[in-house]
Amino acid sequence: MPRVLQIINRLNLGGPTFIAGYLTAYLGEGYETMLLAGQKDDSEESSEFIVRNMGITPRYINNMRREINWKDDRIAYKEIDAIIKEFKPDIVHTHAAKAGTLGRLAAINNNVPVILHTFHGHVFEGYFGKLKTAVFLNIERYLAWRSSGIIAISKVQKEELSQKFKVASEKKSFVIPLGIDLEKFQINQKEKRTDFREQYHLSNDTIAVGIIGRIVPIKNHQLFLDCWKEILSKTTKKVHAFIIGDGEDREVIFEYCRKLNLTYNLGSDYNQENTITFTSWIIDIDKPVAGLDIIALTSNNEGTPVSLIEAQAAGKAVVSTNVGGIRDIVIEGETALLSPKEDRELFSKNLLELIENESIRNKMATSSPSFAEASFGYMKMVENHRQLYSRLLSEKR
Repeated sequence: MPRVLQIINRLNLGGPTFIAGYLTAYLGEGYETMLLAGQKDDSEESSEFIVRNMGITPRYINNMRREINWKDDRIAYKEIDAIIKEFKPDIVHTHAAKAGTLGRLAAINNNVPVILHTFHGHVFEGYFGKLKTAVFLNIERYLAWRSSGIIAISKVQKEELSQKFKVASEKKSFVIPLGIDLEKFQINQKEKRTDFREQYHLSNDTIAVGIIGRIVPIKNHQLFLDCWKEILSKTTKKVHAFIIGDGEDREVIFEYCRKLNLTYNLGSDYNQENTITFTSWIIDIDKPVAGLDIIALTSNNEGTPVSLIEAQAAGKAVVSTNVGGIRDIVIEGETALLSPKEDRELFSKNLLELIENESIRNKMATSSPSFAEASFGYMKMVENHRQLYSRLLSEKR
């Protein structure tokens, strides 16, 4: 029976937790699996409950954290190396940068037959300066050379990795789209919508716009606030914005709101004169998604953002920057309106159009759920991985 070791940076809310969890829980009786995870940042919400609900008890690498720390990283590497020696996996599959580096180095050291790495995004654009980016690129190229394969979660991402950044060859690169359980975004929608809107004192005719995710520089919440300021001066509708999530830029974004004279509510505090509510993390994210009318994303770089898949599954209109793999997970003009990154004018125009035009929102509500179901079911993703695992193991043998 093949043994598969999944190694993930950390269990924080987002797509990587779902992928690593599904591949640990649902590969089938023909596989023995284990999930290793590093530690999340204090500013992040834990997603351990997601894998626990799948019946998984993760094993933690306490010194594996997001930031580079040579002492901690060396200790983490030794822990992973020891676990590989103990578990003796046939496949080591790593997720995201830190786990990908330490996990693959340990797998190489132990001559693991099949070594795979999934890029859920990348840090080659928009994160660091040229020198640091070049160092990371060279590390990734070496690790890709020593790996059995590289998995991208969108066609665009594969093109970037193989052609633009030369991380791995086309032959060694595979596309397996993200898969998640979408059912909860399609059941009891009316009840969830009513509960959310009552909790935040929204009238029936208020158009609620939400941006969901970590409050960190790459997500570019400042662009959203710039556009929201413009929307308030132009719209004829009642509107309210929700910033759902938390992170290291929280105080920076509060200050930016004050700079723009945008007043805001925090959590359950409510003042009907304010047009923005910061909720921090909400674990049952299907409830706010049901209560919102439009889901926004303003990132400068992305892999495959789960929030947009969930939005489409729930029949919500999407407005987003066109970065990373986003155009592979929406149908532009049918389920989402897209604009180049940092394009304040076009993003504002698209958002205003969705706010003002109910018929466009209704059209997206009709077409989005079937597209999301057909494209992003989690068992399809698991089966695609199972076939790749089997093929690579057969080739190795």
